[in-house]
Amino acid sequence: MTGVLRPGYCQLRVLDLNESIRFYTDVMGLIETGRDASGRVYFKTADERDHHSVIIREADQAGMDFYAFKVLDKRTLDKLEVDLNEYGVATERMPADGLLETGERVRFVAPTKHVFELYWEMTEVGDGQGYINPGVRVDGPGGICPIRLDHWQIHGADLDGSRDLFINVLGFHLVERITGEDGATDMAVWLTCSTKAHDIAFVRDERDNTLHHASYLLESWEKVLHAADVMSAKGVSLDIGPLRHGITRGCTIYAFDPSGNRFETFSGGYAFYPDMKPYTWTHEEIGAAIFYHTRELNERFLTVVT
Repeated sequence: MTGVLRPGYCQLRVLDLNESIRFYTDVMGLIETGRDASGRVYFKTADERDHHSVIIREADQAGMDFYAFKVLDKRTLDKLEVDLNEYGVATERMPADGLLETGERVRFVAPTKHVFELYWEMTEVGDGQGYINPGVRVDGPGGICPIRLDHWQIHGADLDGSRDLFINVLGFHLVERITGEDGATDMAVWLTCSTKAHDIAFVRDERDNTLHHASYLLESWEKVLHAADVMSAKGVSLDIGPLRHGITRGCTIYAFDPSGNRFETFSGGYAFYPDMKPYTWTHEEIGAAIFYHTRELNERFLTVVT
């Protein structure tokens, strides 16, 4: 793997900071790794080795401030900045002291108006197992305890522009798509920069710069069912699930944090390689594409974004 490696971190807006800290530690089972002078709180999963993958800050409106992808090295970061500029995308160099334990970043705005960052340096804090004869984690910190921040689904009007930018400049591959009634227009696309079924999904929506969900990877279907038990015991607001996707074949639950930001607990999904052709789902099969067993979508899933 070269170039863009994986989703790295995101900064989430929450309405009540203390309530959200309790949620992301007690319910999600994330580990707090720091707080900065501006009041932001940083978290990682137990299995992640870098300092953080989720940042929360208190705000008047829920949603996501920005999404960041880790790249291979400084040379890659510099090259991608040049490539973005040559493609007509303005960039901004963000200083290394702007986030805790994070190096210099390249920030840009995609055609769907979402803010993205690219970076290569972050302090490695490890997973607590060490690198010599490491243990196998059996007990996490409690709660859902996901493996990693896995992907995002985000919405905006210029899906075509963001899709092409990620493919032509950042080196992503198209894995799956849903086409419109005309059989040609992409209504949603799933893209990968790795061998995962997807690292990000774009959905055509007149509401620019909106978040549908942030997804956290679990080890198995049984862990998804465990997440359902945790959510029910903790009174978490559920959207839908447990169910299975047709797209990516993953098993899933969608729910909401206390601020109304949707999140997904996800397991499974097939391996993707660059020689594979993308799957296409037609408009009349959109229900099965999203929820393979019930073959229908609820209104909340279609309409609620932050």
